[in-house]
Amino acid sequence: MKSPYVNELKPDQVITSSFLVCSKEIRQKKKGDPYLSLQLGDRTGELDAKMFDNVAEVMEAFERDDFVKVKGLIQIFHNRPQLTLHTIRRLDDREVDFADYFPASKRDPEEMWRQLREFAAGIANPHLNKLVAALLDDDDVARRYRSAPAAKQIHHAFLGGLIEHVLSLCQLSRMAASHYANIDGDLLLTGAILHDIGKIYELNYERGFSYSDEGQLLGHMLIAVRMIGDKLRDIPDFPPRLRSLVEHMIISHHGHLEFGSPKMPVFPEAMLLHYLDDLDSKMECMRHLIETDRQLAGNFTSYSQSLERVLLKKERYLAGQAAMTPAPQSVSPIPVPPPAASKPAPVAKAVSAFGDKLLQAIGPPAKREG
Repeated sequence: MKSPYVNELKPDQVITSSFLVCSKEIRQKKKGDPYLSLQLGDRTGELDAKMFDNVAEVMEAFERDDFVKVKGLIQIFHNRPQLTLHTIRRLDDREVDFADYFPASKRDPEEMWRQLREFAAGIANPHLNKLVAALLDDDDVARRYRSAPAAKQIHHAFLGGLIEHVLSLCQLSRMAASHYANIDGDLLLTGAILHDIGKIYELNYERGFSYSDEGQLLGHMLIAVRMIGDKLRDIPDFPPRLRSLVEHMIISHHGHLEFGSPKMPVFPEAMLLHYLDDLDSKMECMRHLIETDRQLAGNFTSYSQSLERVLLKKERYLAGQAAMTPAPQSVSPIPVPPPAASKPAPVAKAVSAFGDKLLQAIGPPAKREG
């Protein structure tokens, strides 16, 4: 097991540890010499890193998605930890345990898969049941669905993130369908299970998270529609109009054209799927940023591009408020006698005399109406 992890690093600490290279840039100093700007990561988070000296010797020795062993000093820059690198060398895959470097769901993937199959088995509509079963019975789909992230970096961006997100949507779908009488629960649940299934091929996740060639060319919505079409060839009695509803839910679940949906939701189950999906992704974005934010001071996180705001670290905020609130007194306070009367100060006498003369000159104030 590697040590220390990103979330264990402290300011002014010299560390020797290993990380995954999440990003790598070769930049220039003002005088033209190169320096390295890296984003290093492990399963607990990511860390900014810079290397300013002896860069020419190492800058071609490793690439993004390589594992590296580094030595350097943790410092604070713009209220965030930053690692100033002294040495860096590439590690062979055999020298590392992949589980140390890639964030993963805390839940057991096999337990989540069993729960997903239970949701799928509960779809009463025979056509929808058969379609979902055909996809989940596919060995390659089943293997990938267990481990795929739900996104490259925005929400549920960890191994097992897709199935964790989908299970949350399944639970929300059941509750929402029981609340709204006009909702077809089977159709909504089918949309929840299949809406992001294309991500198992859109993303690469065997090492770092990135888009596959197919993902770059088509995107997960079109991949999902194609996957559904492939399975429907073996289900010839599937109603064509029902197929159109399922496909519409897939291609409209981002909700808006500017968010990448070819179509906007135009029936209740599609609209509800969009908002449940959006809700679950935003709640996960909040949870992840608050838990992993590296801001060292203050009650707010760094700015979130996806949420377009900073977030309150509620527990830190409440702890600070509690510390500033006086503790209740368990005994009655000792009475304090009032201060003895004191003679007016000379200045007060002067002001009073001036006021008397002013009243004599202008007369008493006029009476106000009302």
